[in-house]
Amino acid sequence: MVERQEQAASDAVMTRIGQGVMLHHAGDREEARGRFLALWAEIGEEGDPLHRCTLAHYMADTQDDPADELAWDLRALSAAEELHADRLAEHAGAPAARALYPSLHLNLAADYMKLGHREAARTHLRRARGAADALADDSYGDGVRAAIHRLALRLGEGGSAGETGSPPRQRS
Repeated sequence: MVERQEQAASDAVMTRIGQGVMLHHAGDREEARGRFLALWAEIGEEGDPLHRCTLAHYMADTQDDPADELAWDLRALSAAEELHADRLAEHAGAPAARALYPSLHLNLAADYMKLGHREAARTHLRRARGAADALADDSYGDGVRAAIHRLALRLGEGGSAGETGSPPRQRS
C-alpha cells in the first residue's frame, strides 16, 4: 500500500512537471517558471533525483539570465549523477540514466557558449557527443544529435555525419 502511494506521488510530480512544460511551450513562460519554483520548493534539494533532474532541466529553459539557466542545468546534471539504473527502473517510462547525459551536456555547452566560455562549452559538447551513443534511433535521439551538430558548427568544430533532425526541446 505504501509503495503504491509513493508511486502515485511520484507520478503526480512528473505530471505537474509536464503541465509546466506545456505552459512554457504554449508561451506562458512566467507561469511555467512560477509553477516550477513552487514544485522545487516542495521537492527540495534532497528530493527524488529523477524529479530534481527533470524539473531543473526544464526550469533552465524558463530563465531570462544565461547565468541562471546555467545554474539550473548544473542542478539537473548533479541530480542525474545521483540516479542509478535500479532506481530508474522504479519509474514507469523513465529514460535510462545514460540517455539523459547527451541532452544535459548539450544544454550546458549551450549555456557556456551564451556566457562566452568557449572552452567549457567545448568540454560539455565533447561529453554530449561521447554520450550520444546512448540515444535511441528515434525522433528525440535524432533531435539531440542534430542539436549537438549545430552547436559544434557554431563552435567551429564541425560535426559527425548523420546528425539530423529537430531540437530536443525549445530554448528561448
